[in-house]
Amino acid sequence: MNKTVICPGSFDPVTLGHLDIIKRASKMFGKVYIAVLVNSSKTPSFSIEERIELLSDAVKGLDNVEIVSFEGLLAEYCRQHGVDAIVKGLRAVSDFDYEFQMAMANKKINPELETIFLTADSDSMYLSSSMVREIGSMGGDISNFVPECVHDRIVKKLKKN
Repeated sequence: MNKTVICPGSFDPVTLGHLDIIKRASKMFGKVYIAVLVNSSKTPSFSIEERIELLSDAVKGLDNVEIVSFEGLLAEYCRQHGVDAIVKGLRAVSDFDYEFQMAMANKKINPELETIFLTADSDSMYLSSSMVREIGSMGGDISNFVPECVHDRIVKKLKKN
């Protein structure tokens, strides 16, 4: 399918759950943007540059994937860049409640924009970046939660925080 989609998130840091959704989207769509969002109401553990670098390494080999970053409304970014749909991963019913509201708001802002929900793989349904940050900052083993190629950098950064 020759559609362009976007997978937005904070990716603070990238997890195996994120990577699963990105890989699955890359098989279904012609072009996949990974949008590393700048959220002024949050203080990330990793800088925008670090998150982009980690993601770049994690998605090596996925030729139809491009990493972008922006501030502002996702629906407007999609309109300006010819994005057909937003792809969001859902872990639980609680994710759906929030994501459904966001999908409806984005549709009001950009009526041409669709939102597609992919359910999380059973191995990562419980996984979140905040869980990775908490476990990693306390010296716990996060090797089952993050891509192997970026594991050591994530551990090093979390130990500093």
